[in-house]
Amino acid sequence: MATAKELKDLSTDDLQNRAKELRDTLVQDRLKRRTGSLDSPAEGVQHRRDLARILTVLGEKARAAKAG
Repeated sequence: MATAKELKDLSTDDLQNRAKELRDTLVQDRLKRRTGSLDSPAEGVQHRRDLARILTVLGEKARAAKAG
């Protein structure tokens, strides 16, 4: 996934789309983990971190728009 610096260059719509995709991926990861077919549990951790990074950048953009 992209770094926070790269994410800041994306538009709000792109970030929201990526967040939605990651949420869907996390749901699939949870289902795979319950059925025992998840290849690497570390992928779920990475997806959660990526989602948090995107949500942080979205929050920063929202606060900047509100202040400016």
